[in-house]
Amino acid sequence: MRTLDTNDWLLLNSIIYKIYTMDSISEMRTQFLEQMKMLIDFDSADFHLASPDGEKKLVSPVLYNCEEDLSISYDEIDYSRGILYSGKTLIYRETDIIDDSKRVETDYYKKVYKTNNWHYSLQMVLARKKEFVGVVTFYRTIGKDDFVYDDIFILDLLKDHLAFRLYQQKKSGDLMGEKMSVAAATEKFGLTRREETILKLLLEGRENATICERLIISENTLKKHILNLYRKLGINNRVSLFKMIREKD
Repeated sequence: MRTLDTNDWLLLNSIIYKIYTMDSISEMRTQFLEQMKMLIDFDSADFHLASPDGEKKLVSPVLYNCEEDLSISYDEIDYSRGILYSGKTLIYRETDIIDDSKRVETDYYKKVYKTNNWHYSLQMVLARKKEFVGVVTFYRTIGKDDFVYDDIFILDLLKDHLAFRLYQQKKSGDLMGEKMSVAAATEKFGLTRREETILKLLLEGRENATICERLIISENTLKKHILNLYRKLGINNRVSLFKMIREKD
């Protein structure tokens, strides 16, 4: 078992301090992944939140050396989905729940891992009072060894702090931490130009008929754009939209 030295403990204290004191949940998660790189060897990582609407889906990803948001793949084809939404805080390696020889034959491995040149992963599912609040996944590229117990031990020291902060933030009705500008939301969630335009019009309080007339599109087309917009933002109504995005930049 790894023996933590003074610098390791100082870094852990710094991480815990930021978990509780940083106002922005997004910035806190970004800092968390960057600092974890100094404690655990990994090549990529992502940190998703639970949907604030209580649905079983992942939203608001913070990515470290990842090129895309994998939340849709998690929700649609991840064989560990039942563990994710179990309401229990868990730390496990992917190889702990499925034999590696079987894992590489799954659609999930082929579409998520192999596509990104990853092989092993270490996942930290965060929950409090039987309520799922978020998940962090660390990846190692093909050719590297699997994660070890020492890595799990380090995450075990931090899991309750993260779960508590996210639970408190979720109960306050402000899991995202602060309202975002339209420009920030467009960049963060990969909105198309048309989705950005529709977002601005929605925030101006425009009715659907007015938006359709301005953009010269049908009602059904607008509804599809709005559904895609909501899916990317991890919400399902305009009330949540106004809570998440500032009306003016």
